Amino acid sequence: MPEERIRVGILEDQRVFRESLIALFESSGMEVVAQGADAEGFLAQLQQRAPDVAVVDLRLERSDTEVVGNGLEVLEKLRELYPNMRSLVLSGFRDMPLVERCFQVGAAGYLSKLNVSCEEVVAAVEQVARGEWLVPPEFMVPAAAPSPARDERASLLGRITEREREVLTLVAAGTDNLQISARLGITERTVKAHVSNLYRKLGVQSRVEMAMLACQLGLARPADAQHA
Repeated sequence: MPEERIRVGILEDQRVFRESLIALFESSGMEVVAQGADAEGFLAQLQQRAPDVAVVDLRLERSDTEVVGNGLEVLEKLRELYPNMRSLVLSGFRDMPLVERCFQVGAAGYLSKLNVSCEEVVAAVEQVARGEWLVPPEFMVPAAAPSPARDERASLLGRITEREREVLTLVAAGTDNLQISARLGITERTVKAHVSNLYRKLGVQSRVEMAMLACQLGLARPADAQHA
């Protein structure tokens, strides 16, 4: 049987860039099932046919208003309404806290418009469609290196308690502190304390790095990190 085509949705405010993406994906054997410049119209199209991967810009300007749409809000809605859909951010922003926030609200991958090629965009869509994560190397600590060896894995896991391991697994699933609190039946203050301990014990600087390390340690699969 022929391999099923990857269905793609595109939320991009710049028409020439959006049309270029459509041509790129279709020429690569993918099927563009939704495309638009504003969140409302894009989300409405998804009710007809949901894509496997939604490519989302973060800053959504419109010609008919000075209001700028927020792609982060779209990511949150996609996670809520379409839990099986994978979201790939394609943005010009390179701020680490913003990148981290994208993963927290449901993104499976992040690409910078400023230095990415057409081939890399296609490869990124294919990667997240397979259930994998895509984090730019510049946003990772040595976690971008090969997975820790067995002895090192044992050492890292030996530093954390069973409860911290549960919290780490949920962080890798993109779950925020309030959701972790509800899931584990502990206070949000206690969750914050566990997360602080994990930062110190694992030597990471952000929740994205923490989540990627959890995947490398075998506590979570990359596909698990898509949704809470």
